[in-house]
Amino acid sequence: MAIYDGFEPVIGLEVHAQLQTESKIFCSCKVEYGAEPNSRTCPVCLGLPGALPVMNKRAAEFAMKMILACGGTVHNRSVFARKNYFYPDLPKGYQISQFDRPIGEGGAIRYRLETGEEKTVRLIRIHLEEDAGKSMHPEDGGAYTRVDLNRCGAPLIEIVSHADIRSPEEAYGYLTKLKQIVQYLGVCSGDMEKGHLRCDANVSVRPEGQAKFGTRTELKNMNSFKGVERAIKYEIDRQIKLVKSGGQVVQETLLWNEKKLAAEPMRGKEESHDYRYFPEPDLVNLVISDDWVNETRKNLPELPEAKASRFVSQYGIREYDAQVLTDSRPLADYYEEMMRHTSDGIGAANWLQVELLGVLNKTGEDITATIVRPKMLADLVGKIASGEISGKIAKTVFAEMVESGKEPSVIIKEKGLVQISDDSAIIPIVEQVLASSPDNVSKYRSGKTNVFAFFVGQVMKATKGQANPEAVNRLLKERLDA
Repeated sequence: MAIYDGFEPVIGLEVHAQLQTESKIFCSCKVEYGAEPNSRTCPVCLGLPGALPVMNKRAAEFAMKMILACGGTVHNRSVFARKNYFYPDLPKGYQISQFDRPIGEGGAIRYRLETGEEKTVRLIRIHLEEDAGKSMHPEDGGAYTRVDLNRCGAPLIEIVSHADIRSPEEAYGYLTKLKQIVQYLGVCSGDMEKGHLRCDANVSVRPEGQAKFGTRTELKNMNSFKGVERAIKYEIDRQIKLVKSGGQVVQETLLWNEKKLAAEPMRGKEESHDYRYFPEPDLVNLVISDDWVNETRKNLPELPEAKASRFVSQYGIREYDAQVLTDSRPLADYYEEMMRHTSDGIGAANWLQVELLGVLNKTGEDITATIVRPKMLADLVGKIASGEISGKIAKTVFAEMVESGKEPSVIIKEKGLVQISDDSAIIPIVEQVLASSPDNVSKYRSGKTNVFAFFVGQVMKATKGQANPEAVNRLLKERLDA
C-alpha cells in the first residue's frame, strides 16, 4: 500500500481503445488516421436527419475478445444508449454509447510491478461506443478552434476499472499491461500519440486507515503513459496539500497541461444523470449467442504469459529473456520468425535483445520497420554457431546489415570476412607471434599466465580478427605449455 505523507491515494482508470476495424462503428466510412480533415464523413456519422446507424459486427467481435481475455462476462443482450452532451466536435449533440446494459462486465488486469510485486486491478465493465470528433486549438493561443469530424463514429471500447490502483507507478503498470493485451488481441494499435488509446484518471486521497473514499477529481488530456503517471502524482500532491491546509477537494474535471506539468480546471464533474441517458431508438439491442461467445473464446490468440512460458520450454531461453521478448506482439513475432530459420534459441534471443534492440532504441525505429529482417538475423546467428564467422566478425557484419540491408552472406563475401578455422593457416602466425616476443614467453612459463591474453590479441590482430578464437587459444596453449 502506497502512503504519501499519511494519505493513501485511490485511483480508477477509464481507458478508451480505438478498435482496428476498417470502417466506423455505425456506418461504412473508413477509419483512417491522418486523412484530409472532414473527408471521412457521411450523413450517419454526422447525425444528419433521417440517417440511420447500423452496427459493425467486427467491432462487437473485438469487444468480446477483450472481455474474454480479461476473464469478464459477455452479456447475451446489451443496449445502446444516447449520452447527451454538447461539444463543437460532437455534431449530433449526443454520443451513442452503452449505459446500464454494457456488452461486458467483470474481469481483471493482472500485471507485475518493477519491484516484482503482483498486482490485480478489477474491471467494472467494458462497453462499446462511438468516438467524437477532434477540436484543434491554435498553438499561438488565437481565438478560434478548427474541428475535424473524421474521427466521429470511430469504434471504441471503454475499459473501466475499479478504484484498485494506489500509486502513479501502479497506474503506469496497469496501462502498460492493458496496451500489451489489446495489441496481442489485434483489436487496437495502442498508439497514444495518435489517440488510439486514451486514458482518464479518477483520483482521490484519504487518510491512512480510513475506509471511506475522498472526493475525486477526473484528469483528462494525457497523451502518454508517463504523462498519466506525472499527472496522477501531481494531483495526489495537490489534494494532500489542500486537505492538510484545511481546504476541501472540489469534484471537477481537470485538463493536464504537459508543458506546464500542471492540471487546470475544465468543468464541474458530471454524474451519469447529467448526460440524460436513454435507449438509442435507432438501434436494436445487440444480441450475442452463446455459440458466438464460445467461438470467439476458442479463437483467442496466444496471450503474453502463455507465449513467454512456451518460449522458455520450446526454445530453451531464460524466463527473463522470454518476458522481454513477449513484451510486445511485434517483438515476439520477430523472434518467432527468427526461430523458423535457426535452432539456436539462446543465440537468437541474445542478438535480438542486445544488438538489434540496442540499435532500435537509439534510432527510435519500430521493429516492424527495420531493414534487418528476422531471417537475416537468424542467418547471422547460424553462421556464428557453425563457426563460419566469429562473434567479433559478426558484429562487423551486423553493423553493415543495419546500414545497407544486405544479407550477411553477401557482406561476408564482399569483405572477405570468413573465419579462419584451419589449424595449418593459424599455426605459422602463432609461431611468429611467440618468436617475436621471447620475454613474454619466459614470463608465461615462469607462472605469469596473465600474458596469455597478449598473445591472443596479437594473433587476432595479425589475422584482422578472422582467426577462430577457440583454435587460437588451443594452439597457443599447446605451444606455450610444451
